[in-house]
Amino acid sequence: MAATDNRPQPQSQPYAIVRGVSMRDLLASCAAAEAVSTPPRMPDPGTGRRTAGHERPKAA
Repeated sequence: MAATDNRPQPQSQPYAIVRGVSMRDLLASCAAAEAVSTPPRMPDPGTGRRTAGHERPKAA
C-alpha cells in the first residue's frame, strides 16, 4: 500500500449548503411554485348559465 492510501477521506455533504437567500426570496419562490403547479379552478355551475333577461341577440 502507498502512504497516500491511509489518509482519511473527506466526508461528503448529503445536501448542498446554500447561503445568502433571504426569507422573502424563499417565500416568494414557494408561492410561485404553488401558483404554477396548481390547476385553475373550475367555474361555478351557476355562473356559466345566462338568465332569460341577459341573452345576446341572435345574428340575422
